Amino acid sequence: MRANKEKVTKLLRTARGQIDGIIRMVEADQYCIDIVNQLLASDAILKKAMKEVMHGHITGCVSDAFSAGKEEQEEKINEIIGVFDKLSR
Repeated sequence: MRANKEKVTKLLRTARGQIDGIIRMVEADQYCIDIVNQLLASDAILKKAMKEVMHGHITGCVSDAFSAGKEEQEEKINEIIGVFDKLSR
């Protein structure tokens, strides 16, 4: 992985803490909109982590593939297209 591991780990730990808090909110029958707002916040942090990992992948792995040859290039491009397909669902 080429992304900043410290940054990604910090974001994921923050998201995990938020999700643990959301579980407690659900178990305590908290107000629905408060739960939704916390879900949105967790989603935003996970998206930030994903963006960091993708940035590392593109600037590292994909960049290296363009030096390696056409087969590697196509493989990396197809991987990114696969991610975009999943994001658009």
